Amino acid sequence: MSVDPLEFEEPVTILLKEIQVMRLMPQTPERAATIERLDARAQELRAELFANLTPWQRVLVARHAARPVMLDYVGRLFSGFTELHGDRRFGDDKAIVTGMAHFHGQPVFIVGHQKGTDTKQKIYRNFGYAKPEGYRKALRVMRLAEKFKQPVIVFVDTPAAFPGVESEERGVAEAIALNLREMALLDTPIVVVVCGEGGSGGALGIAIGDRVLMQEFAVYSVIPPEGCAAILWRDPARRVDAAEALKITAPDLLSMQIIDEIVPEPVGGAHQDHAAATALLDEALSRHLAEVSRMAGADRLEARYQKFRSIGRLGHAFTDGGADAPPGQ
Repeated sequence: MSVDPLEFEEPVTILLKEIQVMRLMPQTPERAATIERLDARAQELRAELFANLTPWQRVLVARHAARPVMLDYVGRLFSGFTELHGDRRFGDDKAIVTGMAHFHGQPVFIVGHQKGTDTKQKIYRNFGYAKPEGYRKALRVMRLAEKFKQPVIVFVDTPAAFPGVESEERGVAEAIALNLREMALLDTPIVVVVCGEGGSGGALGIAIGDRVLMQEFAVYSVIPPEGCAAILWRDPARRVDAAEALKITAPDLLSMQIIDEIVPEPVGGAHQDHAAATALLDEALSRHLAEVSRMAGADRLEARYQKFRSIGRLGHAFTDGGADAPPGQ
């Protein structure tokens, strides 16, 4: 699959253009050998580049226009997908897709952000910016999953919740807060996959689960780097510094125990090979879903509570009422 290269991939791009020119020439054994050698070098160079990405470069990969979105994964991972629409209160938010399907023969419910793949679809999906009715639709479907005792698989890929006036008027903060509480209490297995941008409360509003998986070049943050730079330094151009300071990469988040596993991606990112990216995600998703599905309901809920309750301690042990305890404890 041919995709537009990112700026930092220029050394690879030069080699690929050279290969493309050589393939248009009459082919000889010597030329074929040269093409093979250059192609191997291009793959080696790409692997080197992607093994040493900066946080900002990972943001660019997570936002790549050709990166697979939720419905790409749904089409490849699941069978018999039936979409469920509407929050039964206001409308049907196209930025969040919900439905029922089978995963390796097991009935599951699916919830996730959908950004769209071309300009028309992106506008239709509001670029993945969900409104309150999207979060309420997600919760409605997750409650159905609990009722029918089926697991929930969540795909997180959004810059943020929609910040428009109408979103605030309809209670986006309340909708997200309610989801946080209810997802913590849902008595059914929940596996979350951060597959692109995990931005702010817009991501967290559907991201409480027994397992949180994150693709290798996805990002997960309380705020986009541009927004952080604008607030802290009054200069959005300092987004590179903000990306570094925010600790938004998969290795950072795994080290802080915010996520449970990094799902590898093909060399060059998931946008280079959708099928390979799906296969890698399939393995991790199958394994974690089987693990949490085997747990008794009470044990699973307690483990979920402890998982999120422990975030933020960063290894610092507090004693009840001790000198190191936070205020009020």
